[in-house]
Amino acid sequence: MTKVNRTRSTSPPDGGWGWMIVAGCFLVTICTRAVTRCISIFFVEFQTYFTQDYAQTAWIHSIVDCLTMLCGLGFALCYSPAIAMVGKYFSRRKALAYGIAMSGSGIGTFILAPVVQLLIEQFSWRGALLILGGFVLNLCVCGALMRPITLKEDPMTPEQNHVCRTQKEDFNRTSPCSILTKERMQTCLCCSLQQEYSFLLMSDFAVLAISVLFMAYGCSPLFVYLVPYALSVGVSPQQAAFLMSILGVVDIVGNITFGWLTDRRCLKNYRYVCYLFAVGLDGLCYLCLPLLQTLPLLVPFSCTFGYFDGAYVTLIPVVTAEIVGTSSLSSALGVVYFLHAVPYLVSPPIAGWLVDVTGSYTAAFLLCGFSMIFSSLLLGFARLVKKMKKPQLRLLAKESDPKLQLWTNGSVAYSVASELDQKDGEYVAPAVPGCNPT
Repeated sequence: MTKVNRTRSTSPPDGGWGWMIVAGCFLVTICTRAVTRCISIFFVEFQTYFTQDYAQTAWIHSIVDCLTMLCGLGFALCYSPAIAMVGKYFSRRKALAYGIAMSGSGIGTFILAPVVQLLIEQFSWRGALLILGGFVLNLCVCGALMRPITLKEDPMTPEQNHVCRTQKEDFNRTSPCSILTKERMQTCLCCSLQQEYSFLLMSDFAVLAISVLFMAYGCSPLFVYLVPYALSVGVSPQQAAFLMSILGVVDIVGNITFGWLTDRRCLKNYRYVCYLFAVGLDGLCYLCLPLLQTLPLLVPFSCTFGYFDGAYVTLIPVVTAEIVGTSSLSSALGVVYFLHAVPYLVSPPIAGWLVDVTGSYTAAFLLCGFSMIFSSLLLGFARLVKKMKKPQLRLLAKESDPKLQLWTNGSVAYSVASELDQKDGEYVAPAVPGCNPT
């Protein structure tokens, strides 16, 4: 069996093979997110063929989108690891790299939307799905580009890895009935899992997770109901598919420009604010949508919503990395995208049920809009509370021992006492739960 060589680096290279990782992630987002977005073009075909109402038909798109975001199922085997790999290879230009990688969703939607409509007309919905399935097989090529890299900030140090490896070798040499050996192996496994998922106890991550639930609930139904809504107000099928193309191409602009802008020195410290700003504006777009009932009005909506959708999608991994750090980014993104999956599963059917009950799309769109606005306000309120607590931490540091200095990282406080003078530059930090070498 060929051994996979892991590239070792003291810090993210911010280039080199990293750009091939970006290219691979770009293709992954085309084959996953863009394809699932185009499922909405099949909505009317499914509804006509199966003779079902909006709520029942919406389950098709919900299940596909949900499995895409769930770790270990569907497209998630490709999507989540590809997103995490970009964060491993980039630090200084992380937002730009994510902008380019995530723009595959917009480019794919722009190209695939009219193509899928043409395939449906030529080969029926069955033939169109078969061709899309063949196209998605290109994910195998994308996987070949992903080269692992190990950074100095990865949670398991070489000493901890050596201890865990030694314990595993002892376990293989010892009788499987040895209780002591089993306990040592369980301790090693528990310490590894505790390090990997320690971010779950961070208050900042908990707030982000809750906001993601409301944001994901709001963003999903538009990609299911934009085309049916346009058809209901008198737009032709080709023009309705064109609206999805516009949304996709402007999504690209939002991905790249927002990624580039938030990498600038003036905005680099305000990525969190830019993220909640983009989510809130998408919610406002939703509130205006029921008033837009002609093609000339729906085109500006697609442009505005698409731009800010691309903006906050780019910043999701960046904001997550700022909260949990690069070493836990892969696991944290897995949790974030898992939380996406739950609203993705239920929001389109709920919106469809509202359409069936009320006979219009107004209630469904308003609920989605308020959900995204609440997500933005929740993040803003949490950031405001955190800023109000900073003066209290500074006051606490001044009232304590003069030789005691206080640093804060998220919601965790680290103290370093006068041992700095005695340790010759070495500092005393809180013990991180790890494998006990003894």
